[in-house]
Amino acid sequence: MEKLLQVGVISSTHGVRGEVKVFPTTDDMNRFKKLKSVILDTGKEQKSLEIQGVKFFKQFAILKFKGIDNINEIEKYKGMGLFVEREHAVPLEADEYYIADLIGMKVFTEDDKEFGVLKDVMETGANEVYIIESAEYGEVLVPAIKQCILSVDVQEMVMKIHLLEGLI
Repeated sequence: MEKLLQVGVISSTHGVRGEVKVFPTTDDMNRFKKLKSVILDTGKEQKSLEIQGVKFFKQFAILKFKGIDNINEIEKYKGMGLFVEREHAVPLEADEYYIADLIGMKVFTEDDKEFGVLKDVMETGANEVYIIESAEYGEVLVPAIKQCILSVDVQEMVMKIHLLEGLI
């Protein structure tokens, strides 16, 4: 399981005082109001940044970090991810999973035949869709609904599915 979970990506700077526009990768954008800090992954290192201020503009969260007070200090982080440690993540409801925990999961059909590997999760308006790479069928899109997803075992990294007619 992933230790860090992504909550957003810095898309651009906002003004000249060190604020950034963050595209949220979390279901609840208001969670930024409750966060005290985030971890910036630069690719070379992980930096803990204390959040000083939060506001919202359209689909973006505008964040101000303590100690970063001008555009030059933050501009180099455009396109980089912001993460939280798992213990600071939003608690999950029953039958909810962090996408990071699903990626790479082995997928089996209801008759225990290996079907493929979950490669990605597509978020649609109605429900999520699991993108499964199958050796036999190529890329298969399976809706994340109770009729299709029979079981998910995050610890064992195994998912069992029922293929509705027309999916393959």
